[in-house]
Amino acid sequence: MPLRDHFHAPHDEQTSWDTIHGMWPAMMVMQLNRHLPQQYVAGPFIPVGSEIEVDVATFEQDLAEQPDPNNGMSWQLATPNVAVETELLEADHYEVRVYYGRRQRRLVAVIEIVSPSNKDRPESRQSFTAKCEALLRHGVSVAIVDIVTSKQFCLYTELLELIGQSDPTLVPQTPAISASACRWIPRGGKHILETWSHVLHTGQPLPTLPIWLAENFAVPLDLESSYEQTRLALRLN
Repeated sequence: MPLRDHFHAPHDEQTSWDTIHGMWPAMMVMQLNRHLPQQYVAGPFIPVGSEIEVDVATFEQDLAEQPDPNNGMSWQLATPNVAVETELLEADHYEVRVYYGRRQRRLVAVIEIVSPSNKDRPESRQSFTAKCEALLRHGVSVAIVDIVTSKQFCLYTELLELIGQSDPTLVPQTPAISASACRWIPRGGKHILETWSHVLHTGQPLPTLPIWLAENFAVPLDLESSYEQTRLALRLN
């Protein structure tokens, strides 16, 4: 079935976009694990908002045990150069991670399902692309699936810009929604960036992406099939 626009009427009235984003990674995992050899395993990774938890009681106890910052000396702490009210970035993360090995697992591939909070501010987009670039540099293949029609930015092209590259197939108009697979591999003493990109359109089927697990080994990620399974599981039209 073709891709729906889950951010505008009428489909946003059936269910919220985060319901789709929450279910889709599980369907991708089920599909991938049917293709993966025994030494590989895929799993969903969906921490929403802040990933840091603080034990308040322990924190307060630690503060009570802190020594005098002046340590009995006459030195006085200077006024900070910057003291402004701000917010920490909190972006939703919807991912599928593929690991090699069961006990000492090594991350080999990540599928990023873009959320509105990944695209809403320049800082959020920079954080997202910096994360993807770091994964690529460590030999982890990255797929970016973006069906967020409410924000007119393309994180795939911004990732390429961060690396100092561009995709000539997306010139002159940058797509609002897209699906891409990327890897950065050593070859002949050099590092080669390879990407497979698709412009998405609502009302059209979704593509199949290669998920690279090793230099000469990839498995297919049939986005159309996993999306359709998500729709059926949620009983959506």
